[in-house]
Amino acid sequence: MNVLVVGGAGYIGSHCVRQLQTAGHSPLVLDNLVYGHRHAVASDIPFFDEDLGNRHAVAQILKENNIDVVMHFAAYAYVGESVTEPLKYYENNVGNTIQLLLAMQDAGVTKFVFSSTCATYGVPQSLPIVEDLPQSPINPYGQTKLQVEAILKDLAAIGKISSAVFRYFNASGAAEDGSIGECHDPETHLIPLAIDAATGKRSALKIFGTDYPTPDGTCLRDYIHVDDLSRAHIAVFDQLEDPKAFVHYNLGTGRPTSVREILDAVEKVTGLPVPAEEAPRRAGDPPSLYADNTKARQGLGWEPQHMDIESTIATAWKWHHANPDGYAS
Repeated sequence: MNVLVVGGAGYIGSHCVRQLQTAGHSPLVLDNLVYGHRHAVASDIPFFDEDLGNRHAVAQILKENNIDVVMHFAAYAYVGESVTEPLKYYENNVGNTIQLLLAMQDAGVTKFVFSSTCATYGVPQSLPIVEDLPQSPINPYGQTKLQVEAILKDLAAIGKISSAVFRYFNASGAAEDGSIGECHDPETHLIPLAIDAATGKRSALKIFGTDYPTPDGTCLRDYIHVDDLSRAHIAVFDQLEDPKAFVHYNLGTGRPTSVREILDAVEKVTGLPVPAEEAPRRAGDPPSLYADNTKARQGLGWEPQHMDIESTIATAWKWHHANPDGYAS
């Protein structure tokens, strides 16, 4: 199928483009490059430097390229920034997504795959997190994703746009051949921060909170390889044939890993020490977040291929070692 990947020059979007090619589909990328990287997209992929909120331009792209499915990754995703600049997040993550959906209606495109987040659950009532737990976001970022989920559910109910919603846990790793990887500015994800500390790009990694009710006192999170995420997005295509389909899945390994375990694994993979400093807890950090991925495994026939955290970190290290300055390298 012809698939427009909105935000396809970003971290997860660019890996999804690669997996679409591998699966025999024809991806096209729309990205305004605010956070994306043009070098993350191969030169043979049609690329449109455009804002997702530009309804008429996007509709034209959809029509002229006979798009079958839209995948949407173009969200602002810094939780702390969403607290201090909520309107920025509501404007882009909700307002511009509405413009994208209107453009799809203008062009007669009816299949949509949405990048959501486990942040919609807020502080979960139980672990592991299953899809039918109450969704109570504790920050504007999570709230914007939940609002889009509600819009998609309403559109599916009247047969306008069928949707698949994926609630991510901690996307991690890089393409196995080392050609593309994780490059954010600012960087907030633990694994690249730990690699930066190991290689001397930063003086030390801060461990925020060492007194949580977890085995080693540090937070537990579910680190899912970015290529495993991407493969799930493709596996859902058949379910979008029903015009009233609205399906939602957690994407995680189901295996929690602590901050200290990540640091130990980075040291083992790189052979370098990771200098670390203990710091107070950050407000709003739950002690543990990890998925029950039974629904995705059963509903999509999907299995994560990177269940060992060291294998995920090894792919990240291959990318960062070869590209110490990210795509600027």
